[in-house]
Amino acid sequence: MYTKLKNELKESIEESLAKQRITLDDEITFEEPPNPEMGDISTNVAFTLAQKLKKSPVEIAENIKQHIRLPLYFKKVETKGPYINFFINYTLFATKMVNYIDQNYGELPEKEQRILLEHTSANPNGPLHVGHLRNSILGDSLKRILQHAGYKVEAQYYVNDMGRQIAIIVWGMNKFNLKLDDDKKPDHAIGEVYFQANQKLEETPEYNKEIDDILYEYEQGENARLIDAFEKVVEYCIDGIKSTLKDLNIKMNLFKWESTFLRNGGVANVLEKLQPFTIQKDILYLPLEKYGIDKELVLRRSNGTSLYVTRDLAYHQYKTKNSDISLDILGADHKLAAKQLSIALDLSDNRPPEVVFYEFIDLPEGSMSTRRGVFISVDEFIEESIQHAKDEILRRDLDLTEKQVDEVARIIGIGSIRFYINQISPEKPITFKWEEALSFERGCASIQYAHARACKLLSKVDNYDEYEEVICDYELDDEEKELIKELSRFTEIIRQSAEERRVHHLAEYTLSLSKAFNKFYKSQQVIGSEHEKLRIKLVDASRITLKNSLKLLGIKAPQFM
Repeated sequence: MYTKLKNELKESIEESLAKQRITLDDEITFEEPPNPEMGDISTNVAFTLAQKLKKSPVEIAENIKQHIRLPLYFKKVETKGPYINFFINYTLFATKMVNYIDQNYGELPEKEQRILLEHTSANPNGPLHVGHLRNSILGDSLKRILQHAGYKVEAQYYVNDMGRQIAIIVWGMNKFNLKLDDDKKPDHAIGEVYFQANQKLEETPEYNKEIDDILYEYEQGENARLIDAFEKVVEYCIDGIKSTLKDLNIKMNLFKWESTFLRNGGVANVLEKLQPFTIQKDILYLPLEKYGIDKELVLRRSNGTSLYVTRDLAYHQYKTKNSDISLDILGADHKLAAKQLSIALDLSDNRPPEVVFYEFIDLPEGSMSTRRGVFISVDEFIEESIQHAKDEILRRDLDLTEKQVDEVARIIGIGSIRFYINQISPEKPITFKWEEALSFERGCASIQYAHARACKLLSKVDNYDEYEEVICDYELDDEEKELIKELSRFTEIIRQSAEERRVHHLAEYTLSLSKAFNKFYKSQQVIGSEHEKLRIKLVDASRITLKNSLKLLGIKAPQFM
């Protein structure tokens, strides 16, 4: 709705200029004045016209004002020097907003474009660790936002079942009879075996030849027992990873196995397309010097086996055929590999993916290497967050039963992880701090608390959802105006987040909305006031928008706290 207001102002300014036979070369931009007394929306379009018209911006602004036709939801326009300031008619605008917002608020028209979004795709050689968190949470939140923005989105996890790590696990179980601990979560049990097998390799490096032989044999696809062993290890680990993703409110549409593209001819097909550009020596590689990359892209080893990148090219060829947009979530350390992949895809007449790169999460606990067995698993991180949340709830004495404390602690704990990661632009590194993540004043808990407050207030009102259209017939207070304006921005934020592929815009908005609601809640009487019906509708509109915002961030909105 806020976007509509600005678009209507843009049309009015263009009409005003047309009346004066003035053409505008640049786009009209708007901003919010620093002080509400200066208006709700402002433009400096007079500045952009000053040089062209050889007049002062002050004079131009006044001329635009004199010829302007104010759109419906505005009550007046003023100039302040070169700025043109517009004032919203909040009695009309509030009436529109509180009756307009429903459960589907923020949804954009359906689009024909299909997006195949790949995220997480961690090697199935152990549990997800904290280093994977940002990939998973950004990917899942972006999927939700894109779907709300009208896109058809499929989220896929690319399963690296042909990697050296899996061969090491199979080798260790066969050669040294390493056992999976049935008392441990499957992915943790796999990770323990991987660690033990790596210790054997470090003690006797000559064993690496045996790993190479196993990989070669697995790729040939003729040893049924070996294929079965690989598949059992991967499936067992993926079962554990799925459980962790479920705890984070993440659901994949498809787990796509890497070996699929070797067995179905996809690898052979993409290598055939690249053949005119490759060089065969001891290895098969794609030279990239002419593209400004010194490092060649190796596509096949000397023994004829493929590499991860070869299978990845075939996977992206599959994405080209099965979507309109390929979207990958990758760590910043993959920039070179992504550039190499994009060049190879271009040369093979396939579509390079869009990539959202992210920086890493820093924790004081240190290393997260699964190979050395020293890492912080996501499962441990979740449990620690829930415990921190529980401690904070008990400290605040929120008058909850023991069962409610456990329920709310889990919602807050997981929500705090997702929100803390989502609120920071992916280009910036994150240093995770519990006191900030779990803050009831400025973290996710403050947003969830605002939603719970709205639910509690509405629980005291009978059949509020059956109210017929209400009309605002009084001059709103500043807190009401601020809340109405924040509510009106939701759809614009969804559009921006989807178009820019940036989740943090929505996270920042959600926090801003909760602050506006809390200010309104503390300053305005709702039940029993002379403006009760409109304010109840305003509370409900806030509840809906907060809930929708949190849902798109993958966070549950509790009804009590």
